[in-house]
Amino acid sequence: MERSSYHVAIGSQEVDLPLVALSDSLTLALLITVDMGVGFMRQAGEELAELLRPYDVDIVATVATMGIPVAIEVSRALELDQYVILHKTPKIHLADAVSEPVRSITTNADQRLLFDRARIADVAGKRVAIVDDVVSTGASTGAALRLLRSVGANVVAIGTLVTEAALWKQSLGEDAAIVHALGALPIFHPTAAGLEENWAG
Repeated sequence: MERSSYHVAIGSQEVDLPLVALSDSLTLALLITVDMGVGFMRQAGEELAELLRPYDVDIVATVATMGIPVAIEVSRALELDQYVILHKTPKIHLADAVSEPVRSITTNADQRLLFDRARIADVAGKRVAIVDDVVSTGASTGAALRLLRSVGANVVAIGTLVTEAALWKQSLGEDAAIVHALGALPIFHPTAAGLEENWAG
């Protein structure tokens, strides 16, 4: 029988994530932060914050939407009152936003990260940690790095609940060294014998 979930440790917590086919050749274990519950996200946020604490972070940044619960809980655990969001959906307050192109593995479409110019002062010259739910291809994280650096942020760390396979290491280059994760996932390829785990990507 074909398995429908993947068991993974995310820090001290263990969960079964649903396996979802993106195409005939690629299946992912899907982590949906907004479905994980308040208790899970609080614990994960506290544990990720401990990995980031040595970097003396001034403010946390994330990419909407699944990164928002991570940013809230990490900020709370680090006793920071503010966090900033890089949006993928145009909104009325983002008409004059700073933008950066991005292509995500789960949306398979060209998008733009948008950052409210009114928030530039919150990151310019500050020690910023980018946090997210998953670092997979590194595309969204790389776009966030470029955008934040373009407005003067000093990105000192990247925190994620899980990394996925290893394509992100090549994509992020030297910045891969500042990625800290609570867990790791493979990607999966269908074979005649069932789903095969691929850790290289």
